[in-house]
Amino acid sequence: MADHSGSVQLSGRQMWCSVPERVQLHVAMLALQFGYAGFHVVSRAALNMGISKIVFIVYRNVIAFLLLLPFAYFLEKKERPAITLNFLVQFFLLALVGITANQGFYLLGLDNTSPTFASAIQNSVPAITFLMAAILRIEQVRLNRKDGIAKVIGTTFCVAGASVITLYKGPTIYSPTLTLQSTTGSHLASSNLNPFFPSLLQSSTGLSLGDTGGKNWTLGCLFLIGHCLSWSGWLVLQAPVLKKYPARLSVTSYTCFFGLIQFLIIAAFIERDHHAWLVHSGAEVFSIFYAGVVASGIAFAVQIWCIDRGGPVFVAVYQPVQTLVVAILASIALGEEFYLGGIMGAVLIIAGLYLVLWGKSEEKKIAAAAAEKARIQSCQEHGNATLPVLTKSSLTQPLLPPSTENV
Repeated sequence: MADHSGSVQLSGRQMWCSVPERVQLHVAMLALQFGYAGFHVVSRAALNMGISKIVFIVYRNVIAFLLLLPFAYFLEKKERPAITLNFLVQFFLLALVGITANQGFYLLGLDNTSPTFASAIQNSVPAITFLMAAILRIEQVRLNRKDGIAKVIGTTFCVAGASVITLYKGPTIYSPTLTLQSTTGSHLASSNLNPFFPSLLQSSTGLSLGDTGGKNWTLGCLFLIGHCLSWSGWLVLQAPVLKKYPARLSVTSYTCFFGLIQFLIIAAFIERDHHAWLVHSGAEVFSIFYAGVVASGIAFAVQIWCIDRGGPVFVAVYQPVQTLVVAILASIALGEEFYLGGIMGAVLIIAGLYLVLWGKSEEKKIAAAAAEKARIQSCQEHGNATLPVLTKSSLTQPLLPPSTENV
């Protein structure tokens, strides 16, 4: 029985390894967006239940660090380079940008807006990441080729779609059957929509989680813009670090560790009430563990693998998929409605995503063709080297095009 189980497991791993890496990357990124989409709803639920923002973040990163540490230690023993002060500084900066600023701005923005809006504004991440990567020459932009034009137009479509979702509401296209009564002893008429965590659908004031009454929407937007800038910077900065320190799980673990230290220092000044550190319900436990395990531990590991294999722009361009999933989840769990502006924006986002992915696919084909041509030329030069020639060839090495990404 043991041998049979082992053979089944081995065949499963062999089947996954036999899948082309390009397909693996797309599957991983789709799964990552579903995980992040659930996090938008869960995080808003945690805030509505009254959990402290800083406590939520600290517990999230504690769980993520404890989850990643053993995998990083045992799986990367042989490939992990020796740690130096330079690496520690880079990990500290990655944590400052990708953990502290990213998560802090996100929760502050989410607390003043809604899950759907927070996800929608994140669609600016592909454009910001594309611009940063192009400036740092991590992403090649060739406007004289169709792949370069497709990537630019696709990124523009993504930004346009996000802008439509943000600025244009339009008439209601779909309204869920969730009704809410805000009277004394208020209750949800359709609380059976969430039989496992009914408290996620209702705050202590009787308002749905999609309601942002009494919040500063403008300030929330500014916080979310800071979150998008931090996230884009984090995606871009990870690429050069991974080239020098190829142990991906170790990079993620160090980043998470320094992010945890930074938040603990912040918490020492902001959250001094020891009662705020207590968890009061099963829903709060679920929210914290989902954030730590799915949105941090698993998501960070998958994301850094995709950045290493596909590049930061490939990872960022999948961000719009998250908005569609969040809209569906928010409609089911929070009673949010679908509007014409959201549908129009979604169409633009999907079209932009397709154009960028097509452009990167064409870029890979062109690079592969150029490499093959250079290899043939090199073989011909080496083959003619044994024959007497009157002039020396100026070709000293294959003309491999500079490329920093595999997809």
